[in-house]
Amino acid sequence: MNIGDKVRMLRAKEQGIVTRFLPGNQVEIEIEDGFRIPVLRSEIVVVSPMEATRFKPESTVDPKKPAKTEIIGNVGIYLAFVPTSERGGVREVEVLLVNNTDWELPFTIGEERETRYTGLLSQVLRARSFARLGQRYSLATFESWPTFLIQALWHRSGGTTLRPPLVKRIKCRAQTFQANSGTIPVVNQTGHVFQLDVEDTVEPAPAKPKAEKPINAAALRESLMGMTDKTLPTPVERPSAQVDLHIEKLLPNGFGGRTSADLLQIQLQAFEKNLENAIASGMDDITFIHGVGNGVLRNELHRRLGKNPNVAYFEDAQKEKFGYGATKVKIK
Repeated sequence: MNIGDKVRMLRAKEQGIVTRFLPGNQVEIEIEDGFRIPVLRSEIVVVSPMEATRFKPESTVDPKKPAKTEIIGNVGIYLAFVPTSERGGVREVEVLLVNNTDWELPFTIGEERETRYTGLLSQVLRARSFARLGQRYSLATFESWPTFLIQALWHRSGGTTLRPPLVKRIKCRAQTFQANSGTIPVVNQTGHVFQLDVEDTVEPAPAKPKAEKPINAAALRESLMGMTDKTLPTPVERPSAQVDLHIEKLLPNGFGGRTSADLLQIQLQAFEKNLENAIASGMDDITFIHGVGNGVLRNELHRRLGKNPNVAYFEDAQKEKFGYGATKVKIK
């Protein structure tokens, strides 16, 4: 792989040109809209000239339909990233919070990095307006961006229906960051947009309270006296803070003629079980040791972690100790 090579992402549809090599086994690629983003070498492959000429992707655009210029609706709260001019040859983005509703929004927004929280901005965002965080982020350090925590209340003068507070965490990933590009409402600029809420157009009718049944003291006493240990919930086994997924640790007595696919499933089952127990037992974080190898297990763990709603974020754990052979998971 050399500078100037055309590459494509393994787990997304984006393609780009290699512009430079970065530390940590990463490269910087320039994608179609001019953005430069860092990605791991293991996440991209070089597009050969033969492949480019013989296997051209078919267009998915319907010629009868106009090109899609927006990815969002006409209402909602958005976290938006707007490209700015390059500084020292490095592309940067400016972060905006956009209120495209008729509500006023008292809000706070900050950064989460592991266990540390840093407040960035707190104010009241008027209806159909936006606020600049006054903070810029370099695309060259994309993988180390923090998790953005947005907390807000809904306010409207006069009689209205009470809405629950808005609490949202956004952790940018290379694939979703590029996929969420479009026109930013209110601002009317092109950028990357993440919708933080979906506002209902019809207010739900208040639920009718259920009539409470009178308590039968004798039946309650009999029920309590008849309880056994079997009626108590089974306690969740709290896993170790570091879980070794090497197959030699999981199958110390040998593999028994199992195929590579069978062994991978055993590792994934151990991963899922320990992650669920860590979440259920209230652990703050857990580290999975998966090794480097060909990257199949690591990539599958990261794919599943990216979809788990109980995971705040994940990162390579203690590179000086594990290299890229372990992943630390921060639990919400």
